[in-house]
Amino acid sequence: MCTSIRRLHRQLPTPSPEDLPGVSIIKPLVGVDPHLYANLESFFKLQYPNFEILFCVQEESDPAIMIVQKLMELYPKVDAKLFIGIKYICPNGKINNMIKAYEAAKNENLLISDSCIKMNENTLMEMVCCMKPDVGMVVQMPFFENRPKLGFASVYEKVYFATFNARSTLGGFATGINACTGMSCLFRREPVDKAGGLAPLGQYLSEDYILNHTITQAGYKSVLCTSTAQQNSGCSSVSSFHKRIIRWSQLRIALLPHLIILEPLSECMLMGACASWAIEYLFGISSMGVFLMHILLWFLLDYTLLRIVENGPLPFSKFEFVVAWLMRETLALFLTLQSHRNTIVKWRHKQYKLNWGGKIEEV
Repeated sequence: MCTSIRRLHRQLPTPSPEDLPGVSIIKPLVGVDPHLYANLESFFKLQYPNFEILFCVQEESDPAIMIVQKLMELYPKVDAKLFIGIKYICPNGKINNMIKAYEAAKNENLLISDSCIKMNENTLMEMVCCMKPDVGMVVQMPFFENRPKLGFASVYEKVYFATFNARSTLGGFATGINACTGMSCLFRREPVDKAGGLAPLGQYLSEDYILNHTITQAGYKSVLCTSTAQQNSGCSSVSSFHKRIIRWSQLRIALLPHLIILEPLSECMLMGACASWAIEYLFGISSMGVFLMHILLWFLLDYTLLRIVENGPLPFSKFEFVVAWLMRETLALFLTLQSHRNTIVKWRHKQYKLNWGGKIEEV
């Protein structure tokens, strides 16, 4: 809670334009959704004096190409390039899609941003202002744009990212634990090139975690940006989001096996059940009373954290929050167990086998 207040939504001093470094923005794209045009256009509207946008598309038949070309014609003053076709260097399809843009990037500072991210005009400036001399990576904590037309699924996603995910990310950065998410991250190219470029990262699906590890091993710090990464996908459903949660859990467990035990114990319901049983056993206090008090306190803290991360009025009612929160907490253990069923991960149109340590093999 203290970390969210201290690090999010802060005003940073803006350096003079001549002191601002150039930034190369790499945007890997696969397919389209109803919000893709708005998401990509937001990058053409960035208020920053020196940047380029490098779009990457795997196939010539991808409909995303038409959207990119239309925006490039609409904003001719923006330095934008389109790269079509992959260069196979590793099992990770995202890395293969980005490698041409990475090699062509003309700036030392690189921003990798997923296609679902929508940026405010001043976000790139905020990220660069966080890039101090001892900082090698600036990460945006993932959150969601308000999407009321997508119904309850959008509420559910927002509650997840403002509670469980926010706790994990903020707690990780507060304690120095690697909590990087690669949806939107700015980093220095030099330590990555010294470690072999993107190819070593492509042995993993969680390339963002390995990227952060590579940069911190080189002696740089990783910091959290003051603004959040606004996911703005145009399609959303509870079932598809559950599949994302299961996939993320599979990646975390393969990369960090100790989370098999620690992650379920950090969940509200299981932690409350264990703690209330222990208190009754040790002190004779009613376990039901302790459990209900634990749930209420956790609920209030999560609601407070949501308000801090949102930094404005909530786009849904308190009743919707209660339903989404209860659904998230009661299904958490079930979804974690689902992630243990097999080691095959489906990502985009490919399947990968996860090995211990996080390395992958194409299936």
